[in-house]
Amino acid sequence: TALLTQAEQVDVMERLEIMLRNISELRREVEELRGSLQRLAVEIVGEVRSHLEETQKVTRRRRFPFARERSDSTGSSSIYFTASSGTVNTDDGESEGGYSTANAESDYDRESEHESEEGEDEVSCETVRTARRDSLDLVNEDETQLLLDSSLEEGLGQLLQQADRLHRGSEQEQREGFQLLLNNKLAYAEQKDFLWRLARAHSDMYVLTEDVDEKRSYAAEGKEELEVALQKWDQSAECHQWYAVLCGQFAEHESIQKRIQTGYVFKELIDKAIALKPEDPMSYYLLGRWCYQVSHLGWLEKKTAAALFETPPTATVQDALRNFLRVEELSPGFSKAVRVYIAK
Repeated sequence: TALLTQAEQVDVMERLEIMLRNISELRREVEELRGSLQRLAVEIVGEVRSHLEETQKVTRRRRFPFARERSDSTGSSSIYFTASSGTVNTDDGESEGGYSTANAESDYDRESEHESEEGEDEVSCETVRTARRDSLDLVNEDETQLLLDSSLEEGLGQLLQQADRLHRGSEQEQREGFQLLLNNKLAYAEQKDFLWRLARAHSDMYVLTEDVDEKRSYAAEGKEELEVALQKWDQSAECHQWYAVLCGQFAEHESIQKRIQTGYVFKELIDKAIALKPEDPMSYYLLGRWCYQVSHLGWLEKKTAAALFETPPTATVQDALRNFLRVEELSPGFSKAVRVYIAK
């Protein structure tokens, strides 16, 4: 091959310099675009949170539209006791993730206390009648409130156990569990352990339905429930777990870029859940799923991640196996899916 002349060498060097300059400019533009997208994402999240907060305020204002002097509040009571008025099986052991109840005074509590003084409410539930009849004999208002809170705790405990049992059941039972939680949303919308179970039920419905639009709707609604919950209960491992799951389900119908971006969010949420509750096998199962998926990313997905993010997600099959084995260690037989992934 003949050597290039000096003029040709200069021409080649100039072309290489132009190419390097173009690459540098392109890289700078990508960085600016990434920064713009991140700022836009922050703005969108802020707007969504503001909208959700306003929606919650409107919902709370509408939830008990009657004036305090009225005693015909039936809508709230009938929903509140949906779980406890029927036959509830409580012999299935502890609820899946455990639960705790809050004793904060609500509008419903104050409405019920006033109705107990008037004695005019005709709600058919025996629990309500008993609580209100007993409250007539009490002089101390604190003791009256304690009795109402006790009744609230008992109803919520039965509801959560029933929801956990239905979640572990057949497809029909999972649908029933979803409807059960929806029916009780107005009564328990301020309860952390109720909200993450409602979000979990949305995830169940996402899996059960075949229609793409319905899938997106279930995932979006479940995410909204937990976005509100995480503003109040950032230390709840279950809230972080199911928010990660719903984010992943929603991203299944998005672009490659969105799916990769959601992968970072998913990993952060699961890491937080493990930090909050290190002995929960569910978190290690989800982390194992994430590692397995990342280890099997295709060429296009890897190139996209490398182009858009400074540190693309990395994980190996051994990372996934280690997490799945940890699940088996913490809870043998936790899920058939765990053993399937271990076999893979």
